[in-house]
Amino acid sequence: MSSRPESERSDWTDLDLLTRTEAADRLRAEITETETRLAAPDITDASERELLGARLRALRETLGDL
Repeated sequence: MSSRPESERSDWTDLDLLTRTEAADRLRAEITETETRLAAPDITDASERELLGARLRALRETLGDL
């Protein structure tokens, strides 16, 4: 048990943290899923396509920042 008061103890453990490689792998998987969804013929709503496009751009930008 830690000698620090509860309010000063971190909630994080080493197991809670992602490495950059793990984060990049997860982002790549999300990018692939979003690309697949965006290419699906059943996406006919323009606002949904726009939201998926915005998500895809954000995911790619985040991956580029790693």
